[in-house]
Amino acid sequence: MAKEKFVYNKHTLRFEIVQLSLKTYLLRVFGFVSAVVVASVLFLSLAFSYFPSPKEKMLERELDQMAEKYEQINKQMATMDKVLGNIQERDANVHRMMFGMDPIDKNQWNGGTGGHSKFAGFSRLGNSYEILANTEDRVKKLERQLVMQSKSLDTIMNLAIKKENLYSSLPIITPISSDKYRQRLGSLSGFGYRLHPILKVRRMHTGIDFPAPRGTSIQVTGDGVVSKIEPYSSGYGKNVTINHGYGYQSLYAHLESINVKVGQKVKRGQKIGTVGETGRATAPHVHYEVLVKGQRVNPIQFCLEGISSEEYKELVEMSQNSNVSYD
Repeated sequence: MAKEKFVYNKHTLRFEIVQLSLKTYLLRVFGFVSAVVVASVLFLSLAFSYFPSPKEKMLERELDQMAEKYEQINKQMATMDKVLGNIQERDANVHRMMFGMDPIDKNQWNGGTGGHSKFAGFSRLGNSYEILANTEDRVKKLERQLVMQSKSLDTIMNLAIKKENLYSSLPIITPISSDKYRQRLGSLSGFGYRLHPILKVRRMHTGIDFPAPRGTSIQVTGDGVVSKIEPYSSGYGKNVTINHGYGYQSLYAHLESINVKVGQKVKRGQKIGTVGETGRATAPHVHYEVLVKGQRVNPIQFCLEGISSEEYKELVEMSQNSNVSYD
């Protein structure tokens, strides 16, 4: 029960109970409530400043864990960046050594990503913002470099395919296997001016004559397409021309039989006919020519595959002898 308050009335010479007006009472109540609210706010503010709530503690722990995880991710991306840089260096060597092309420009490879960070609004987080922004920059850089490297590898793949196709198309083996012509290597007639066996005059011999027994298999010297067949030519007799693409052609003359037809695709080493003596020839052999962009060249410079260096050296020496040709 609230205590009663008395005041002395000097007019009545008695103590009388103090009666508070409603306004005064309400003002006192309001003042008390206000004081309580202000004190509570101050208390809670101080309490939360020095004593975080359980929820805040949980959020702080999560932030610390996220920061630690982002640090680990940054270390992993640093390793990935190093590995990707090594791949790019090997990519550059492939471009320079194998294809004679300029590699990816270093300035483009190491250039910044630029642009607005999606974490810019979190700059108030201090160290956490720095970690997020740094991670974002690394991700953008790796994404850009991966795209550049992917395009570069596509280029290498296309060039490799073209190189592979070119290599397969080059006429780089002999039209007769070495075990077939070696026994008659001394009778081989090479490219250059030779005495014609029938006309008895020196004239340009535009190929190499490989002597071999009649019926010996003749193999195409590179991948290509049969572009021409002459079954009754008076000079070259039965002959076949192969278009290898890339400006290369090869011709095989004086055949006894032909095993291909015009338009047929052939693979290096495939049988296209047999050795004969058709046309203007004096003994069984295959007259072999190589044309580069329409110009006849010495086939000996292409007879590189399938024989040893010693065999090639001997083949070159024999082809240079100024002996009589077979056609």
